[in-house]
Amino acid sequence: MMEHLTKENFEDTISNSKGLVMVDFFSPKCVPCMALMPDVEKLSDDKSDVATFYAFDTTGNMRMAMKQKVMGIPAYLFYKDGEKVATLGKEILEDKGMAAVTAKLDELTV
Repeated sequence: MMEHLTKENFEDTISNSKGLVMVDFFSPKCVPCMALMPDVEKLSDDKSDVATFYAFDTTGNMRMAMKQKVMGIPAYLFYKDGEKVATLGKEILEDKGMAAVTAKLDELTV
C-alpha cells in the first residue's frame, strides 16, 4: 500500500528520501487516474525493493502540484535522493500505460 503525501509533508518527505521514489499525482475525480490506480498499487508491491512509492491527491493541492511542474494528471514523478529525475505525464501514460512506468523504473534503477 502506498503512503499518501500531503502538502504539509511532501517537501520534507521527498527531500529527505534516499534512493528512488515515485509519486503518483492523482485526483479521485480523474477517471484515467482511478483506472491506473490498481496497477500502480500492484507495481508498488512488486517493485518495493527498488523504489519507494507515494500518492499525492491534487484535489485542493494544485499549488504543490504546480510547484512540481505537474500540469495535468495522471502524472508520475520520479525522484532520486530527493532530486526530481523524471516525469511521466498524461500523454505518455494514455499512450503506453503502465509499460512506460515500468520501463522508467527499470531505466532509473540501472
